[in-house]
Amino acid sequence: MSHKPSIDDYLNQGIYGLKEIKPEERNKFLGTLRERVVAVLTQQQVREPGTYKEAEELIKANTKATMYLNGNITYTYLSDYIKLANKYGNPFKIVTNKKVNSDLGLVLAYDHAIDHDKIYIEKEKSEDKEDDNFFIRSFKNLFN
Repeated sequence: MSHKPSIDDYLNQGIYGLKEIKPEERNKFLGTLRERVVAVLTQQQVREPGTYKEAEELIKANTKATMYLNGNITYTYLSDYIKLANKYGNPFKIVTNKKVNSDLGLVLAYDHAIDHDKIYIEKEKSEDKEDDNFFIRSFKNLFN
């Protein structure tokens, strides 16, 4: 038995807009759902010079996925990722939500569920930087 919309339903839709599934999740993931996401970068990561190698590899491997970019970030920072999208043929959208500013800067997602477990791209940790500290090197040498 299907529910036939009443006049109240039409009025509420006219006043408040269409009901949206998981609005908090859509706000966080720049308009898409978590289950569709391949990978994300935070705003801070997008603002870093250059691009993340792992992000480029995922963009290249998932050319049917759309790249959502946070429109609250200056275009200068987004341009490197837009160039990657154009290079590999990925569609992209710049999403600006005036009500909510997501902490994410880039979301690579499909239009269907894929349910990836690990979506956050982390900066590759370099052990060389740690060894540059004289104190740490000296301390390590005590126990070697």
